[in-house]
Amino acid sequence: MMSDQMNRRTFLGRAAVGSAALTVGANSTARAASANDKIVVGVVGMSRGRRVAQTFANTDGFSIKYVCDADTERAEAGAEALGEITGQAPQIEHDFRRILDDPDVDAMVFALPVHWHAPAAILACQAGKHVYVEKPCAHNPAEGEMLVAAARANNRCVQMGNQRRSSLVIRAAMEKLHDGIIGRCYFARSWYAATRGSIGRGQEAPVPDHLDYDLWQGPAPRRPYRDNVIHYNWHWLWHWGAGELGNNGVHVLDLCRWGMDVDYPTRVGAAGGRYRFDDDQETPDTHVVTYDFQDGKTITWEGLSCNQPGAGGNNFGATFYGENGSLSVGSANYLVRDMEGEIMERDAGNVGDDEHAVNFRDAIRQDNPELLHSEIAGGYKSTLLSLLGNIAYRTGQSVQCGEQGRIMDNPEAQALWQREYEPGWAPKV
Repeated sequence: MMSDQMNRRTFLGRAAVGSAALTVGANSTARAASANDKIVVGVVGMSRGRRVAQTFANTDGFSIKYVCDADTERAEAGAEALGEITGQAPQIEHDFRRILDDPDVDAMVFALPVHWHAPAAILACQAGKHVYVEKPCAHNPAEGEMLVAAARANNRCVQMGNQRRSSLVIRAAMEKLHDGIIGRCYFARSWYAATRGSIGRGQEAPVPDHLDYDLWQGPAPRRPYRDNVIHYNWHWLWHWGAGELGNNGVHVLDLCRWGMDVDYPTRVGAAGGRYRFDDDQETPDTHVVTYDFQDGKTITWEGLSCNQPGAGGNNFGATFYGENGSLSVGSANYLVRDMEGEIMERDAGNVGDDEHAVNFRDAIRQDNPELLHSEIAGGYKSTLLSLLGNIAYRTGQSVQCGEQGRIMDNPEAQALWQREYEPGWAPKV
């Protein structure tokens, strides 16, 4: 952990909104949510979060009290969209930390830039709120470990937004895999393919009036505003994002880890580069990662940000190989083949967004994090796979891992286990 870590009160006291520093109590707690109560939610981040908010608004048992974004235009648009669904627009906040002091709020949804995911979720746990955090749950492994610790210390339900964990058809596929439909499973090949364009060459520019750029940067060390970063291209810059491996790879790696019944790798290797365009993007558009595990199991991931299709003509998926055939999982479907490649069984359904929200609701009502389909300890393990793949790529070296996935005997790679923070903004558990 970094030397400049602070507790929530100090964190809030130093960080300013406009010209006034926040003075938020450190002991705010959420009320208990019984089976008859609405679970009151604040949703932060009006890009992906806007869609998640709509899912929660349409799910029985939730009430969206707040929407929040550091960009006032996006916050207002999100509130208007929710109002059209519910008949009453939620309140708007531009700094989520103000929402944490509302005792009526039971849970927070964070769909922010990746560098904010773990620090925001940690603060929410410490304020007594349950948390639904989008993937990947952390920008670096140290933050992920801290988030798991915060969930435990505060006994909060913390669910990561890898919705296929709740998809009925995907759950059925995993049950068949674990029951031995293809025998002993020893290899999983996964992939994601897209046709993303160039992010160009950005220029330093004045910060738009509707954006609180200091708050948007939050825990990340300060950099000048550039005109090609916000609101999406931060994904492709290491300072804020985790590349395609963290953006979409974590979804399919989570399926692989689930299906193969593995936790931490013993070795991670990576290759690739930014091949398609010559621009500001730092993360690879072509990325191949190999994960070796104990007991003779291997997972690979192939990321193609600028080319389609992926393996087998599909843009998203994983294929598990075993002694008696293979099982392929897509975005919301599965297919079983025998050793000759003949189709034995197939089914399709939904990705699982609605079911994931219901699972979050039920875990909160029963005050039982163990009911979560993607409880944060497991969510972090899948996030860690993506982060280790990025570390192997950035160092150009295979990474050897020990207990809890920690990097061994590699100072360059170990240095990327954590990050530096803007003074006064480092998370602490």
